[in-house]
Amino acid sequence: MLVTGAAGLLGGVLLKGLADTHSCVGLDIVKGLGVDVVADLSRRKRLGTALAGMSAIVDLAANARLSASWKSVVDNNIASTLNVLDAARAAGVPRVILASSNHVVGLAERDEPYASVVGGRYNGLDPASLPRLRADTAIRADSPYGVGKAFAEVAGRYYAEEHGLSVICLRIGSVYSVEGVVEVRDFATLLTQRDLVQLVERCLAAPPSLRFGVYYGVSANTWRIWDIDAARDDLGYVPVDDAERWRVA
Repeated sequence: MLVTGAAGLLGGVLLKGLADTHSCVGLDIVKGLGVDVVADLSRRKRLGTALAGMSAIVDLAANARLSASWKSVVDNNIASTLNVLDAARAAGVPRVILASSNHVVGLAERDEPYASVVGGRYNGLDPASLPRLRADTAIRADSPYGVGKAFAEVAGRYYAEEHGLSVICLRIGSVYSVEGVVEVRDFATLLTQRDLVQLVERCLAAPPSLRFGVYYGVSANTWRIWDIDAARDDLGYVPVDDAERWRVA
């Protein structure tokens, strides 16, 4: 299995968390711990060799800054995603797991009740009755970065339906190098490292009949605003953590 963006936080978490159950090769544009192949995914060179014989690709490579410019998103993120998908098709890799982002629907957080939840204003709200955002909720990207991730989902579906790849897109929440809550929004959006590893494991183990899917990557937070029923039903994802454990009374 190939993990792109191996030198980043998510790449490091997954390479460590999957090491006992999967043979992993790390790829990144820079050298670093866990990086076996140094390559620029925005250019197709070396991808064919790197993908040869791979059972799956977990594609995490991107400029993940919300401040990323349109040029960076187009030249780096979108180009890299297209190269990975097309190289996977050419190499016969059966499954690609694309790191999408919650920022695909980020502007929904301007609306109620989501604005209150991510702002920590819970008065009058019942977490059990929140109308959680689903994968089929209208895309409302909050940044060029979010638009690029929305593009990745559309491109993934095209390669699934037109070329027979199995493509799973994960709208990943808030992941940190040190577990815990950094800001009040995290009580809704936190994805712990062990829940991230479990989610990707479930994606890797999903049957070949799962040709395409979009799922939210978030822990079982009491105040989460994203739906994880589909990930439970389709993938068997059952997160074990709740951000409330880090709430200080």
